[in-house]
Amino acid sequence: MKVESQSIAEELKIHLQSVKILHQQDLQKGYGSVYLPFALERKYPRAKYDWIWQFVFPSGSISRDPRSGEVHRHHLHESSLQKALKKAVRQAGIQKKVGCHTFRHSFATHLLQNGYDIRTVQELLGHKDVKTTMIYTHVLNRGGKAVRSPLDL
Repeated sequence: MKVESQSIAEELKIHLQSVKILHQQDLQKGYGSVYLPFALERKYPRAKYDWIWQFVFPSGSISRDPRSGEVHRHHLHESSLQKALKKAVRQAGIQKKVGCHTFRHSFATHLLQNGYDIRTVQELLGHKDVKTTMIYTHVLNRGGKAVRSPLDL
């Protein structure tokens, strides 16, 4: 299943343009490579410098890869997003425990509230068993069926 958001398409294009400029600057400085799995590295030795393999969300700094010893720009570390979210929650005065996974729960809950069927939500979340997805139905106070009368729509 493919889900696209038209609302961020332009912003993403702008972001990728700035990342491409950063990559070109890194190439000029001799750093513009990324780690590729061994088989790809061996088969395509120059691919690690190609734009297509670069990270969409690159790190703000250059670092030495402990596996290869090469110096290059890695992806943004997940802890960077976690720290930024924690700071934003604190600044917003939200008195609840919020983490990155909260957005996943919110997404699933809102889909179900808006009448999407449980199998669609299961597929979007990548759950193998629908029982895992059914957990989200408890917050709806409508049970697992979530059936609404056409008269109530």
